[in-house]
Amino acid sequence: MEHIIYQLEEDLAILTLNRPEVANGFHIPMCEEILEALTLAEEDPAVHFVLINANGKVFSVGGDLVEMKRAVDEDDIPSLTKIAELVNAISYKIKQIAKPVLMEVDGAVAGAAANMAVASDFCLATDKAKFIQAFVGVGLAPDAGGIHLLSRSIGVTRATQLAMTGEALTAEKALEWGVVYRISEADKLEKTREQLLKKLRRGSSNSYAAIKKLVWESQFKDWQDYATLELNLQESLAQTEDFKEGVRAHSERRRPKFTGK
Repeated sequence: MEHIIYQLEEDLAILTLNRPEVANGFHIPMCEEILEALTLAEEDPAVHFVLINANGKVFSVGGDLVEMKRAVDEDDIPSLTKIAELVNAISYKIKQIAKPVLMEVDGAVAGAAANMAVASDFCLATDKAKFIQAFVGVGLAPDAGGIHLLSRSIGVTRATQLAMTGEALTAEKALEWGVVYRISEADKLEKTREQLLKKLRRGSSNSYAAIKKLVWESQFKDWQDYATLELNLQESLAQTEDFKEGVRAHSERRRPKFTGK
């Protein structure tokens, strides 16, 4: 794999985002590799737990804005729609896989990455982590199952407010609201993870699979209907002048001037 690192440590599969030069922004090849790695972990009987982490100072900015700028300049809307489809599929897979999925985050966790963090079973964060629903800043709506996940995790009103304002959710507030399981200093994050794994290894993988199935059936079994709506709306928004203005403004390091067109 070129854009992530996949490795096994005993019963733990580790997926490391490895595009630090673009702040681990998601593009089509990276998303496809994440899905491939998650499938490998899901089907490997030696893997009991899955960890997603990242190289670099930023966990992920979400969508690769360089790729978005290229797509806007070349009027390549289908590639943007494909990314929206893939990031939703990643969150779907995280919720569906019958094994506990952990995520370790540091720095900015924005856009689709923030919603994947909500999809994980245990999000471990440093005290510098910030979760940002960055979509409104470029004229989009949350993807990667964002509203579906957030509204069930923190409530409809809080989810709506975060999505509409794009305000950063600090690690401390994310812990208070239940998005984050534990906070630690960056150099103690691995120790925090090992403490959690020690606890989880005492339990039965049968129980974990059953719990994830029950969570899915009680909260997320209408995911496909939601995913269709999310993708249709993102495709529509990606064709607006506001989206093009948002991407160009980010590239030019200025505030966007939205017109509702």
